[in-house]
Amino acid sequence: MEHTGPLAGVRVVDLTTMVFGPYCTQVMADMGADVIKIEPPAGDNTRYISVGPEPGMAGVFVNVNRGKRSVVLDLQTEEGKATLRTLIDGADVFIHSMRGKAITKLGFGYDDVATINPSIVYTNCYGYGRRGRDADKPAYDDTIQAECGIPYAQEQLTGEPSYVGTIIADKVAGITALYATTMALFHRERTGEGQEVEVSMFETMAAFMLVEHANGAMFTPPLGAAAYPRALTPARKPYRTKDGYVSALIYNDKQWAAFIGAVKPPWAGDHFATLEQRARQIDTVYAHLGETFLQRTTKEWLELLGSLHVPAAPVRTLDELFDNPHLNDVGLFETVDSDYGPVRFPGPPTWFSRTPGRIDGAAPRLGENTADVTAQLRATQSAWSDSATHA
Repeated sequence: MEHTGPLAGVRVVDLTTMVFGPYCTQVMADMGADVIKIEPPAGDNTRYISVGPEPGMAGVFVNVNRGKRSVVLDLQTEEGKATLRTLIDGADVFIHSMRGKAITKLGFGYDDVATINPSIVYTNCYGYGRRGRDADKPAYDDTIQAECGIPYAQEQLTGEPSYVGTIIADKVAGITALYATTMALFHRERTGEGQEVEVSMFETMAAFMLVEHANGAMFTPPLGAAAYPRALTPARKPYRTKDGYVSALIYNDKQWAAFIGAVKPPWAGDHFATLEQRARQIDTVYAHLGETFLQRTTKEWLELLGSLHVPAAPVRTLDELFDNPHLNDVGLFETVDSDYGPVRFPGPPTWFSRTPGRIDGAAPRLGENTADVTAQLRATQSAWSDSATHA
């Protein structure tokens, strides 16, 4: 299948595993890049961590490695290293998720790779940045959530530290690696200059959490703790209705006035009239709203809030997303045929008028493309040799 999308023509040599790096390169593949996934003989561990249609094709792996080519190389051997060097020579991006000392020991640190291909964009995906004291410390999503304050934030809401119900650190770091890598590619398009890029989970998630929570702690002297009160109040949760739950945010003054005018709750008053006033007493506001939402059904609230142009939504299950009318209207899901059956993927969430992305095939079996890729390398090397002979 011909690659299409804004990254068509970009070749990526991908030495990442698990989700952080593969999520980055999954989006690159969806956007047209030729992503060559280098796996050890045992394969990426993510192949085996959840259900799948056959061994080695677990659902999480299949999703974040769709549209890529799998090449098995034993990088403990000189043959494997030689093949990787040849792949690097023709690549635009080299991305890995090994610890810094380990990738350098293998002979594929930035200086080694830049010697082979000076214009390459070389992206490191780390747990902790190399310039800090925790460089080379192991990291997973759970530990990074703890490091960046997510369980603390959850404790403010529920009374007990907990992780959020998604691997948020892996995914946010993956998207950060994506934009960092494509920015470096943009720089190279303008200047011809390659460079090394570093993305770490801890720094990424610290910056992510502090977008709103830095708040008063940013100033000198501090004007308050690092916290955005509205996000951390225990009353911030879906409202219970007569027969279920509804999520609603009556936020700006126009929405608030419309809601109060339609519902006429007995607790309403001028002391809640402005967003600034409500923000200063957000716990009280949420408590009053919680009492009020108990008085109608979910359907009644959704109809009323919709008529008032107040953002509101039912509390959906994850399974319901696959049948969501809006998501199906916009064509988010793409069904791709594979040797292990049709796979319905959540596709690219972005839209381009001229260079749209697409899912460029299912995830590969372990080593599925090793023979084809190495044959292409031999053919390319032979062509170079013939050209040199006739020069």
